[in-house]
Amino acid sequence: MASTTGTASKTTRIKKLSDSERMRDLVSFTFKTYEGDSPNPFGCDIINTKTDERLVRCVNGVGIENDPSSHGEVRAMRLGCKKLKTPSLRGYTLFTTCEPCPMCMSMALWAGVDRVVYGATIDDAARHCFQIYLSAREVAAKGDMPRPVVTGPIEQELAYSLFTHPKMLAAFRVWMKGKRRKLVT
Repeated sequence: MASTTGTASKTTRIKKLSDSERMRDLVSFTFKTYEGDSPNPFGCDIINTKTDERLVRCVNGVGIENDPSSHGEVRAMRLGCKKLKTPSLRGYTLFTTCEPCPMCMSMALWAGVDRVVYGATIDDAARHCFQIYLSAREVAAKGDMPRPVVTGPIEQELAYSLFTHPKMLAAFRVWMKGKRRKLVT
């Protein structure tokens, strides 16, 4: 205990979680959606890069909000910016169970996140639902703003298990009903 004013002060150290620990925790949170009627494989956390404190956590809301832009990452970044009262997420890391699509990765660039850490890949997701085949790294490379460090896949097999759960496979069939492409299940 050190003190410059003559009074004792505690120094509290928060154990910083590894990327793998964070991803396992996020996958566990996302699996909780399987307990209800709206299973969802797309979960997202925004974490303060220095303090390791969570700013926000959410899942994809496309179906429940009837909004095609309501991906987990977009929802998390909107909520995080609102909470911070700024359009910037500099100093924060975006964790997501699946590699961000071009829309989500573009928003991460505009928001200025430090890092993007993902679990399953776009190719993993494409086995079950429509995707735009541009990697997060490719999208980041096309911008002229500061680029976040893109890390992934992390805990890929575990994150991908969100896509292959029987309840999710049934949901994908509903999501894709009437679409031109046949599911790989």
